[in-house]
Amino acid sequence: MIYLSAQKYITRGRYWCSNGRRKTSEIIVPYFTIIFFLFLISAHLPFSFPFLTSDTNAQTPTTSGNRHRISVEEPPLSRLFTGCESWSSARLQVRFRIPDNLKMGRLKLQPGIKAIEEEPEEYENTISDRDKAALGCMINSEIGAVLAVMRRNVRRGGRYMSGDDQLEHTLIQSLKALRRQIFSLQHSWHTVNPAVYLQPFLDVIRSDETGAPITGVALSSLYKIMTLDVLDLNTVNVEDAMHLVVDAVTSCRFEVTDPASEEVVLMKILQVLLACMKSKASVMLSNQHVCTIVNTCFRVVHQAGNKGELLQRMARHTLHEIVRCIFSHLPDVAKQEVNGLTDDCSFGGKQLENGNGGSEFDTNFANATGGMVPDMNENIVVLGTGKDAVSYDLNLMTEPYGVPCMVEIFHFLCSLLNAVEHMATGPRANTIAYDEDVPLFALGLINSAIELGGTAIRRHPRILSLVQDELFRNLMQFGLSTSPLILSMVCSIVLNLYQHLRTELKLQLEAFFSCVILRLAQSRYGASYQQQEVAMEALVDFCRLKSFMVEMYANLDCDITCSNIFEDLASLLSKSAFPVNCPLSAMHILALDGLIAVIQGMAERISNAPISSELAPVNLEEYTPFWMVKCDNYSNPDDWVPFVRRRKYIKKRLMIGADHFNRDPKKGLEFLQGTHLLPVKLDPQSVACFFRYTAGLDKNLVGDFLGNHDEFCVLVLHEFAGTFDFQDMNLDTALRLFLETFRLPGESQKIQRVLEAFSERYYEQSPQILANKDAALLLSYSLIMLNTDQHNVQVKKKMTEEDFIRNNRHINGGNDLPREFLSELYDSICKNEIRTIPDQCAAFPEMNPSRWIDLMHKSKKTAPFILSDTKSHLDRDMFAVMSGPTIAAISVVFDHAELEDVFQTCIDGFLAVAKISACHHLEDVLDDLVVSLCKFTTLLNPSSAEEPVLAFGDDAKARMATITVFTIANRYGDFIRAGWRNILDCILKLHKLGLLPARVASDAADDSELSSEPGHGKPLTNSLSNAHMPAVSTPRRSSGLMGRFSQLLSLDTEEPRLQPTEQQLAAHQRTLQTIQKCHIDSIFTESKFLQPDSLLHLARALIWAAGRPQKGNSSPEDEDTAVFCLELLIAITLNNRDRIGILWQGVYEHIASIVQTTVMPCALVEKAVFGLLRICQRLLPYKENLADDLLRSLQLVLKLDARVADAYCEQITQEVSRLVKANASHIRSQMGWKTITSLLSITARYPEASEVGFDALLFIMSDGINLMPANFTTCVEAARQFAESRVAHADRSIRALDLMSGSLSCLTQWAQEVREAMGELEAAKTCQDIGEMWLRLVQGLRKVCLDQREDVRNHALLSLQMCLTGVDQVNIQHGLWLQCFDMVIFTALDDLLEISQGHTQKDFRNMEGTLALALKLLSKVFLQLLPELSQATTFCKLWLGFLSRMEKYLKVKVRGKKNEKLQELVPELLKNILIVMRNKGVLVQRSALGGDSLWELTWLHVNNIAPSLQSEVIPDQDSEQISGENQETG
Repeated sequence: MIYLSAQKYITRGRYWCSNGRRKTSEIIVPYFTIIFFLFLISAHLPFSFPFLTSDTNAQTPTTSGNRHRISVEEPPLSRLFTGCESWSSARLQVRFRIPDNLKMGRLKLQPGIKAIEEEPEEYENTISDRDKAALGCMINSEIGAVLAVMRRNVRRGGRYMSGDDQLEHTLIQSLKALRRQIFSLQHSWHTVNPAVYLQPFLDVIRSDETGAPITGVALSSLYKIMTLDVLDLNTVNVEDAMHLVVDAVTSCRFEVTDPASEEVVLMKILQVLLACMKSKASVMLSNQHVCTIVNTCFRVVHQAGNKGELLQRMARHTLHEIVRCIFSHLPDVAKQEVNGLTDDCSFGGKQLENGNGGSEFDTNFANATGGMVPDMNENIVVLGTGKDAVSYDLNLMTEPYGVPCMVEIFHFLCSLLNAVEHMATGPRANTIAYDEDVPLFALGLINSAIELGGTAIRRHPRILSLVQDELFRNLMQFGLSTSPLILSMVCSIVLNLYQHLRTELKLQLEAFFSCVILRLAQSRYGASYQQQEVAMEALVDFCRLKSFMVEMYANLDCDITCSNIFEDLASLLSKSAFPVNCPLSAMHILALDGLIAVIQGMAERISNAPISSELAPVNLEEYTPFWMVKCDNYSNPDDWVPFVRRRKYIKKRLMIGADHFNRDPKKGLEFLQGTHLLPVKLDPQSVACFFRYTAGLDKNLVGDFLGNHDEFCVLVLHEFAGTFDFQDMNLDTALRLFLETFRLPGESQKIQRVLEAFSERYYEQSPQILANKDAALLLSYSLIMLNTDQHNVQVKKKMTEEDFIRNNRHINGGNDLPREFLSELYDSICKNEIRTIPDQCAAFPEMNPSRWIDLMHKSKKTAPFILSDTKSHLDRDMFAVMSGPTIAAISVVFDHAELEDVFQTCIDGFLAVAKISACHHLEDVLDDLVVSLCKFTTLLNPSSAEEPVLAFGDDAKARMATITVFTIANRYGDFIRAGWRNILDCILKLHKLGLLPARVASDAADDSELSSEPGHGKPLTNSLSNAHMPAVSTPRRSSGLMGRFSQLLSLDTEEPRLQPTEQQLAAHQRTLQTIQKCHIDSIFTESKFLQPDSLLHLARALIWAAGRPQKGNSSPEDEDTAVFCLELLIAITLNNRDRIGILWQGVYEHIASIVQTTVMPCALVEKAVFGLLRICQRLLPYKENLADDLLRSLQLVLKLDARVADAYCEQITQEVSRLVKANASHIRSQMGWKTITSLLSITARYPEASEVGFDALLFIMSDGINLMPANFTTCVEAARQFAESRVAHADRSIRALDLMSGSLSCLTQWAQEVREAMGELEAAKTCQDIGEMWLRLVQGLRKVCLDQREDVRNHALLSLQMCLTGVDQVNIQHGLWLQCFDMVIFTALDDLLEISQGHTQKDFRNMEGTLALALKLLSKVFLQLLPELSQATTFCKLWLGFLSRMEKYLKVKVRGKKNEKLQELVPELLKNILIVMRNKGVLVQRSALGGDSLWELTWLHVNNIAPSLQSEVIPDQDSEQISGENQETG
């Protein structure tokens, strides 16, 4: 007998040499050294699961005679928890039980410990690289190692005889036989039966006569062979070999000599089992053997609880790795049909008929943890020992492992959670340990299984059923654990389930978020801060999945039967980000991260797939049963997007209807009828579905309605009951579900009607035990009474179980119900009250058994889960819900934050919100964002700092907010509306501080195009660019940022200033960089790309920011602001010439208000006037349809106050001149030309401006190039005013007269063109218009004929004569000629005559000559027109007027005496005219005495003028005749 020494023992060890190489040899290591080494290793293990521990009677021997042996082999796992098992007397009696206390902790395994579980890398090389001899050497060395230990430790007295010949132990003999054979193998190792070289080692492992050191060395040798990859799929009999290895290791027996050696063996067992599962030949293992491996590892885990820390960690890690190996194989396993199992089998607890069994959460512990190790001697393998166990055929269990073993392993892992639940409630349980350690271990294994199984789980209905029911039910329970570690692991599992199996877990996910996350993440439900934090972290992890919120919205928020998870989660995140009366904490930042993750997901979807078109609003045009709305294809967005939007619309309208119903049930139903959600004529089914599927209804009102005796209400009640699914549901569970939807009325008759409807529906679906519906009714009544009795504090004497059973005798069709059935109902009601008064305020109710059963029923009928793609189909609707709270939450965090990384997070959120708002055309949201951001710029706050520029440079938050505001304005300005006002407020503040770039208001015009022309007068000021209008000269604090900077660096001469510090210089530099990053000028220079609405709002904002101009003096600061805003307004107007129609009305009204209210010259009115002129100048060539409006606006210049006009007359004239010269061809309307010529005419009164004005008029009228019918009259009038103007030399007046007279050629040309191009009627009408223009021309000349200046006056008469006599080709009508004589010729002569008599020679010099010219003009025109005029009926009147003027001119006295020249000229002219008239036959005697007035009147007037003319004109004979006639007349 070989004993273990307390000081040393012989073992096979490995150590590292000083040179770093590894050696393997047999060495003697002190026992305490090994223990110390293991302690060091365990001290560096950062990962450890808290384990299940085990109690054992094995003690370290104190004498050599006390030998104990331990076996890892164990009866089925069910015995593991139920008691002890007596083994043979040669074995140690071991009792496995759940311990009372466990160690806590959950760490992660570092890579450095890998050498403990696995052999070094040199042993992992495949055999393909070695020859047979080398492999033989390796196996031989392993044989030698085992033999060396056995020689020292296996000496049996009965095994050898006296003398030298001793009998060797059978184990030694088999090893030596293998040694003799190992080098004689001639074939390839793949053709050698592995049993040949494995069996001797396996025999040692199985032997109960070997000690721990021998068994450990044998296990090490076996591990080495397994890791050499000698066994692969090509090896002969590999399946049998793998089975031999597993059977031998799982039934390992060895003699326990001390705890340390026992732990070493157990660790090596774990190593070998893990190597088997990682081997290439592991696929040959059967389902049975895989279950055995897992079961063995779990027993080691359980047993390691009272052993060393290293073994504990090793055991847990090994089991974890084995589970990973098994379930990593699941994606490669084809779907298998297992005899004895159906696809809809539920392992989570069998639903019993009519309550024949406990509730879902009352699974017996022993049943939940049934053993997995099959009985090798039976034909049928029983998986589990409980009433929900499932039997497999042994043939299936012996097949290569796949789904069957995975199902059972997964079921076992789930059952561990059930075991923990029940064990934790025992009187001896350690609550802390079982609340944390055991579930952590189980949950970790489950998480690994799900991670590796992935989406393949859905292909295997049995595993999927376990996930859907038992696993998720346990996750819901452990999710409410007070342990943050458990909650974190639960959330990780649900995250993996969502990632892989969300299409199969729609309602389970809804329940998890409603009953776990939303409850724990809010302090009002009593959760600790740690729970809140873990729940929030989990929620944020979900939010980082880009599809999560979209799918929650599409599948749950848009389903009328589900809660609004998306809205609740978004609300939770936004509320949790608000620091209410407390500083900013990690929880607030965490919630903000989740909120921003959702927003950024929306923004990324916009980038991935730009929005093609805006979704049309949903509208219900006719009634359709809302609970029957279906989708044709849940995988095609073209189908499901309209479908879910329609469902969401219906859900919203139902909520509104519920609100109306709660105030007035009748009006609520009428509202739903009006929105086509209920039919015009109400039917019971539609009302029942409204009650059943609408959240937010007052349950009291619903209960009263359903309990009403009215026939319609009774029908609704039965339809309402028909919406429930009570299939295979316990009666108490069904009753709970039914009464949760409304409050049971208090009147007995109403209660009866309600329970009758319930009983009828329940018996219809679950008739197994109950004989008829009356039995269901009576039992339901009895349960309600029992519930009241047990849970009403006023009832002192409670009903006992016997009383309840006695009260329900003979109610089942005259027979008794099973006693067990009634007992279970009694216990259920006593433990869990049926709440007849539902809590209407519980937003997130707890999950209870009845609700879980109902959830599982609903999950079979719910609509398919919709998977979202990368497009933003529903983002607009989602964002509209969360935008307001999101902006508020980010703003509050940004306001309270102090760290720049938090600032940046908020800024990223702001930009994402802006992007979404813009892309989905949510202008109001974008405006709210801009308003919120502008507050953080500090630019809108009253400045209390002495140096606001320095304060701004030192405020990182303000600078980041400012950059963000202008980034949004530049990127998404198309969708800003009211927000422009806030942006402009910021710009104005920067302007007042002198921080804006010099050309911020530039319109990006070409300077060369607008360069100033040389001219006279003072230079222009206050313009928009550096072209011909310099910047406004109004004093400012500084001219720009560099000006401010230089101001800081300079020393004030009056008050010396200190040299700026480095901090101040740095602040200025930061300010400079900030303003440069803002690109403020781009807002205006790029305004031509803005959408029309945004552009209009920008212009209105500028007008609003400028303020209303007021008469009188305004402060310089206000005027500076108004000027700056006007500059910007004019800049965007010029930049948007193609859209001037949008802006023009507002711009014009603003400029008009400035012009009309300004009475003194100032920068503002200057900017307004010249800006208006510039707009016209730039836009006339491009906007002919607005030419009239543009030119009409120039009439504002005519309305300027005289003082203002005097100050800017020259500049105005120059601008008008430029406008005319550049755009004469574009001015076509009469009104436009009237405005232009009016402006030019005014300049005639101003000496400094008249020359420029006349030059413009000369440009228009010279050669008639720019003259046209539209401007002829106005140009003539302007020329007349220049002709009459005396501010310049008379030569210019004469030139003006020449322009007037020269314009006659245009009339002649137009008349000729009209006759050639038009028809007779059209030509006549046009010629009439031309005649009117001619008449206006001669009228203008007539006025100049009265000028005081002799040369001007005389030239005007000559020009008038030319215009009167040179119109032969114009064809002036007789009527116009008569008007011309009356209004022009006669009037001119009369006025000249009056002037000559009423004014002195000093005023009008040489009037005699002028009168003579006037008479000549009259005579010449009369003679030229005599043939036409004589035909007129009024010729006599005209002729008498002519004679009377002759007579007056003959008798006129100039300066008191008659003029000789006129005395000679009048008779001469008259004589010539009379002769011509006589010769033409105009002046002849046509009738007898008294019958010819023309003849008589002529000679009567002629005799008064010059009596001798008659004889000169008429021969003697005629003269005598005329004399005689005159005498007779006399």
